Amino acid sequence: MPQGFGLGKMKELAAAFQQAQKVQEGAKKLQEELEAMDVEGTNADGSVKVILSGNQEPRGVEISPEAIAKGAEELSAAVSEALTDAYTKSTETMRTRMEELTSGLNLPGL
Repeated sequence: MPQGFGLGKMKELAAAFQQAQKVQEGAKKLQEELEAMDVEGTNADGSVKVILSGNQEPRGVEISPEAIAKGAEELSAAVSEALTDAYTKSTETMRTRMEELTSGLNLPGL
Protein backbone atom coordinates (compact mmCIF):
# COMPACT_ATOMS: atom_id res chain seq x y z
CA MET A 1 0.00 0.00 0.00
CA PRO A 2 1.44 3.44 -0.89
CA GLN A 3 2.72 5.47 2.01
CA GLY A 4 0.11 7.92 3.36
CA PHE A 5 -2.88 5.83 2.24
CA GLY A 6 -3.68 4.03 5.47
CA LEU A 7 -6.87 2.96 7.16
CA GLY A 8 -7.79 6.55 8.05
CA LYS A 9 -7.69 7.64 4.42
CA MET A 10 -9.74 4.62 3.37
CA LYS A 11 -12.40 5.51 5.95
CA GLU A 12 -12.47 9.09 4.65
CA LEU A 13 -12.83 7.81 1.11
CA ALA A 14 -15.68 5.46 2.11
CA ALA A 15 -17.47 8.28 3.94
CA ALA A 16 -17.06 10.60 0.95
CA PHE A 17 -18.46 7.88 -1.31
CA GLN A 18 -21.50 7.47 0.94
CA GLN A 19 -22.07 11.23 0.93
CA ALA A 20 -21.80 11.32 -2.85
CA GLN A 21 -24.40 8.55 -3.12
CA LYS A 22 -26.78 10.52 -0.87
CA VAL A 23 -26.31 13.61 -3.01
CA GLN A 24 -26.93 11.60 -6.19
CA GLU A 25 -30.16 10.13 -4.75
CA GLY A 26 -31.25 13.58 -3.56
CA ALA A 27 -30.46 15.12 -6.94
CA LYS A 28 -32.62 12.55 -8.71
CA LYS A 29 -35.52 13.26 -6.36
CA LEU A 30 -34.99 17.00 -6.77
CA GLN A 31 -35.05 16.67 -10.57
CA GLU A 32 -38.40 14.87 -10.35
CA GLU A 33 -39.78 17.59 -8.06
CA LEU A 34 -38.58 20.35 -10.37
CA GLU A 35 -40.19 18.66 -13.39
CA ALA A 36 -43.54 18.57 -11.56
CA MET A 37 -43.30 22.15 -10.27
CA ASP A 38 -44.89 25.18 -11.91
CA VAL A 39 -43.12 28.54 -11.57
CA GLU A 40 -45.08 31.61 -12.56
CA GLY A 41 -43.66 34.91 -13.67
CA THR A 42 -45.59 38.07 -14.44
CA ASN A 43 -44.95 41.49 -15.84
CA ALA A 44 -45.30 44.53 -13.59
CA ASP A 45 -49.05 45.01 -14.03
CA GLY A 46 -49.88 41.29 -14.11
CA SER A 47 -51.37 41.41 -17.59
CA VAL A 48 -49.00 38.68 -18.85
CA LYS A 49 -48.11 35.47 -17.03
CA VAL A 50 -45.50 32.91 -18.10
CA ILE A 51 -45.40 29.44 -16.57
CA LEU A 52 -42.21 27.37 -16.54
CA SER A 53 -41.46 24.06 -14.89
CA GLY A 54 -38.99 24.13 -12.02
CA ASN A 55 -36.29 23.09 -14.48
CA GLN A 56 -37.26 25.92 -16.86
CA GLU A 57 -39.28 24.06 -19.47
CA PRO A 58 -42.01 26.30 -20.95
CA ARG A 59 -45.50 25.33 -19.81
CA GLY A 60 -47.69 28.20 -20.87
CA VAL A 61 -48.35 31.88 -21.42
CA GLU A 62 -51.46 33.80 -20.39
CA ILE A 63 -52.08 37.16 -21.99
CA SER A 64 -54.91 39.44 -20.92
CA PRO A 65 -57.03 41.31 -23.47
CA GLU A 66 -55.65 44.54 -21.98
CA ALA A 67 -52.10 43.49 -22.83
CA ILE A 68 -53.11 42.65 -26.39
CA ALA A 69 -54.84 46.01 -26.78
CA LYS A 70 -51.57 47.82 -26.04
CA GLY A 71 -50.08 46.66 -29.33
CA ALA A 72 -47.29 44.39 -30.47
CA GLU A 73 -44.34 46.35 -29.12
CA GLU A 74 -45.70 46.70 -25.57
CA LEU A 75 -47.00 43.13 -25.62
CA SER A 76 -43.58 41.86 -26.60
CA ALA A 77 -41.98 43.81 -23.75
CA ALA A 78 -44.59 42.47 -21.30
CA VAL A 79 -43.99 38.86 -22.36
CA SER A 80 -40.21 39.33 -22.03
CA GLU A 81 -40.66 40.83 -18.57
CA ALA A 82 -42.88 37.94 -17.43
CA LEU A 83 -40.47 35.39 -18.90
CA THR A 84 -37.52 36.99 -17.12
CA ASP A 85 -39.48 36.96 -13.85
CA ALA A 86 -40.33 33.25 -14.23
CA TYR A 87 -36.74 32.41 -15.20
CA THR A 88 -35.34 34.29 -12.20
CA LYS A 89 -37.74 32.55 -9.81
CA SER A 90 -36.98 29.15 -11.33
CA THR A 91 -33.23 29.67 -11.13
CA GLU A 92 -33.48 30.84 -7.52
CA THR A 93 -35.62 27.82 -6.64
CA MET A 94 -33.09 25.42 -8.20
CA ARG A 95 -30.18 27.15 -6.46
CA THR A 96 -31.89 27.11 -3.07
CA ARG A 97 -32.91 23.47 -3.36
CA MET A 98 -29.40 22.41 -4.41
CA GLU A 99 -27.92 24.29 -1.46
CA GLU A 100 -30.35 22.47 0.84
CA LEU A 101 -29.37 19.17 -0.73
CA THR A 102 -25.64 19.71 -0.29
CA SER A 103 -25.64 21.60 3.02
CA GLY A 104 -23.66 19.94 5.74
CA LEU A 105 -21.60 17.86 3.36
CA ASN A 106 -17.90 17.80 3.95
CA LEU A 107 -16.55 16.48 0.69
CA PRO A 108 -12.75 16.36 0.65
CA GLY A 109 -11.16 18.61 -1.93
CA LEU A 110 -14.26 20.74 -2.49
